[in-house]
Amino acid sequence: MPAAAVPGRVAIVVSRYHEAVTTRLLEGARACLAEHGVAAARVDVVWAAGAWELPALARPFCARGGYAAVAALGAVVRGETPHFEYVAGEAARGLMDLVVRFGVPVGFGVLTCDTLEQALARAGGAAGNKGYEAMAAALGAARTIAGLPRDVDSR
Repeated sequence: MPAAAVPGRVAIVVSRYHEAVTTRLLEGARACLAEHGVAAARVDVVWAAGAWELPALARPFCARGGYAAVAALGAVVRGETPHFEYVAGEAARGLMDLVVRFGVPVGFGVLTCDTLEQALARAGGAAGNKGYEAMAAALGAARTIAGLPRDVDSR
């Protein structure tokens, strides 16, 4: 995808929780951007405390305008309590709400795994890099939106 096909800036919002995993997801997202010709100068990276905070920190990029795509990267690992379901579900809902409200594609790169080993496998290990995939999905949607006829409201 040529850089011109994705007008504006791109944002990546990354959870610090499980940073050994999320740093790898960020590397994957950056690799995707580089492969698609998006200059690092057009990319803003913001760190969140955890997956719960991702929607709040992604919101300004969606609301302000000028951002063609956002990727939200995090890792929620199942524990012994239902906390996993609340965090993962609400992060997903909050991010989808942003997509629907503002019409800015948000790549969902929040891993929901049973173990840390599974998360690492999906962050550049045997199962690929879901950070790369989330960024590619957001860029693809942004390219599609940019190519729509002007009289089509994508919001």
